Amino acid sequence: MTICRYTTEEDWEELKRIRLAALLDAPTAFGVSHASAAAYTDEAWRDRAAGRGPARYILAFEGDTAVGIVAHVPDANRELNLIAMWVSPRQRGTPTASRLVGVVKAHGKAEGHSRILLDVAPANQRAVAFYQNQGFVFLPEWEPLESHPHILVQKMAFKV
Repeated sequence: MTICRYTTEEDWEELKRIRLAALLDAPTAFGVSHASAAAYTDEAWRDRAAGRGPARYILAFEGDTAVGIVAHVPDANRELNLIAMWVSPRQRGTPTASRLVGVVKAHGKAEGHSRILLDVAPANQRAVAFYQNQGFVFLPEWEPLESHPHILVQKMAFKV
């Protein structure tokens, strides 16, 4: 069974490993490229893992090995942005992804956020189906993916 928890500074190497694995596995699914993330210093990874910055990272663990990742970032409108969602290929189809999103939903509710937002490429049918099963709905908002501007992503929302 996977255990999902917020990262601490001591998790920085595992956070780095799984984030880079996600960026290699799905290079057009994220707003940052593998090359730019691989260039982060160890201190930057420590800061991310410790929550020193706007994003808070959550990892799903099997034993000492991270098998999934998600993060959230609050915005000025009291909404929470779900980012960096990924599970290892062998975890797909298991409850791991739902558990990760569940942690973000619980945080959003506990902190009084009005809704949780995310961006997804509608062509990524597996991700779209997963988010819809989690209660997210499409909004009529589109923007280019920062790391691949030729890909348009659409915003989805979950009312907390």
